[in-house]
Amino acid sequence: MMMRPPSLPDGEPVRAVLLDLDGTMVDTAPDIAEAVGRMLAAFDTPRLPLATIRDLIGGGVAPLVRRAVALAGLRTDIDATRALTLFEHHYAATNGRYGKVYPHVLAGLDALRRRGCRLACVTNKPAALAAPLLEMTGLAGYLDGLVAGDTLPSKKPAPEPLWHACRGLRATSRQTVLVGDSAVDVAAARAAGVPVFIVDYGYAGPGGAGALQGDALIGSLAEVPRLLAARVAT
Repeated sequence: MMMRPPSLPDGEPVRAVLLDLDGTMVDTAPDIAEAVGRMLAAFDTPRLPLATIRDLIGGGVAPLVRRAVALAGLRTDIDATRALTLFEHHYAATNGRYGKVYPHVLAGLDALRRRGCRLACVTNKPAALAAPLLEMTGLAGYLDGLVAGDTLPSKKPAPEPLWHACRGLRATSRQTVLVGDSAVDVAAARAAGVPVFIVDYGYAGPGGAGALQGDALIGSLAEVPRLLAARVAT
């Protein structure tokens, strides 16, 4: 179901759409949960439920690993560096193997391209993980660019990744929207002067997607073309 709040800005026709990856285009929680499970197995500790892992996503890899170690009941003297290294090793192997593209993502991307929009993925995931994931899921063919977490010195919520993507797509911030799922996406969009549409199914955190105060709350990427048409029709 689409919701268009009064704060949705009107402006120039949109030429570029920037898209977050985890929680927006791909449900990567199963990949992450499997990597966490393999990491915990190295400490002879049972896996955590997938639902628990979903709640940990969004604050970065190191905090996720620390919280997973704590929730698993591991002793406090566990080597945090070893745990993080183990997770990263296993995540390289599970990346794209268990997660799935969310429903209507491909249809939405196709509709946006037919509308004439240029598309780029802007993610905090490092390029060594993001690029293979986009290829494995078939998303890469719809995109004109990728700004990963290590493309620039800063990453979201800093505005620079969004501005960098805009330059690559030859669009201004007024001609661009971001589609994401988290408070990090909202903060980056506000800093960059770009409207942000929030999906209602991602990793929004305990307050839910509605609490993020994006410019629109959407149920799928297939709704984005209609929102863009409404943006310049009023």
